[in-house]
Amino acid sequence: MNVSTAQTDGAHSPLFDEAIAWAQAHETAWPRDPDDPRGTWGVHVNDPPPWNRLLGPVHSRGPASGVVWRAGQVLAQWGEPQRVDLTFSVAKTCLALLAGVAFDRGLLPDVHEPVIARVPGIGFEGAHNSPITWHQLLQQTSEWEGSVFGVSDQADRYRTVQYQPAPAKGAKGEARPLQPAGTFWEYNDVRINQLSLALLHLFGRPLPEVFAETIMNPIGASANWRWVGYDNAWVEVGGRRVQSVPGGTHWGGGMSIDSVDLARVGALLLRDGLWEGRRVLSSEWIARMQQPCAIAPFYGYLVWLNRDRVVFPSTPAASVFAVGAGSSIVWIDPQREAVTVTRWIDGAQADGLFARVGAALDRLAGADPDR
Repeated sequence: MNVSTAQTDGAHSPLFDEAIAWAQAHETAWPRDPDDPRGTWGVHVNDPPPWNRLLGPVHSRGPASGVVWRAGQVLAQWGEPQRVDLTFSVAKTCLALLAGVAFDRGLLPDVHEPVIARVPGIGFEGAHNSPITWHQLLQQTSEWEGSVFGVSDQADRYRTVQYQPAPAKGAKGEARPLQPAGTFWEYNDVRINQLSLALLHLFGRPLPEVFAETIMNPIGASANWRWVGYDNAWVEVGGRRVQSVPGGTHWGGGMSIDSVDLARVGALLLRDGLWEGRRVLSSEWIARMQQPCAIAPFYGYLVWLNRDRVVFPSTPAASVFAVGAGSSIVWIDPQREAVTVTRWIDGAQADGLFARVGAALDRLAGADPDR
């Protein structure tokens, strides 16, 4: 299964014109240059001091861009789809894929096992943290307490993100009383960074190396993507000094990747972990990623779910999403067997884009005798 980077078929491109125009007309308000004083760039600016600062590198962004992929072909593209851009929390989904690699290789045989059983000495000690499991970290219900590379989990307590149905009831960064592990859902980047650190110790190798070897190379991705950590995120693992990478760009760093490579990652999920007949991830793990969290059914293993159609109402209930601030979104649509990647769209307007892409795909399918 090969994702082509060829230009859109001229016979089909008019079907997507309305969707492309919508994406380009609703570009994010974030400045293209992070240092531009005329606007607000990033997520860290919403944090209370002392956490409202960058700890790792960032770079300028491109225009509103994206691709629509189906059956190994890019049906539509706009902006600069081969520009390597930051993805923010799309990196969380990549961490879930890496957890799947660990699961398939026997490094993580039981997701309900406490993390401390396999990676002691990195912050899972104590009565509150020691029961926390990989499953809870992957579903964002861990309630882990502590600091990772200078940022306390308190920075993201009472955090509300755009697509969660119920807003948090408190001011971001306040010391919300913690609940037992597994009983409270909260989108918390510090806890995700702790998960990343745990995976680093589990593999005993830098996660970008493992991701390239086990995911990106098998799906034929380019070598242009990169995943970097904070300036202070260096640890000793296996006798090497290596950098732990974050599950986003909340405080800088993170994953930079082009839209076509993101479509490949989405296609891997769409195809149940298979790529051109080769098993990259087990179907069991893909199913686990898409199993709704009992207390947050809009969320799986670091992916957004649409079972009740509350995340993106214009998309089918079976849809799965990787979502990053800014916004970067990968829409996996099993019903239409398609993947849509959109970069730097106003998040409030993404559902409008997906409605138009879906309509174009339906019209195309109606004209396609093979579908």
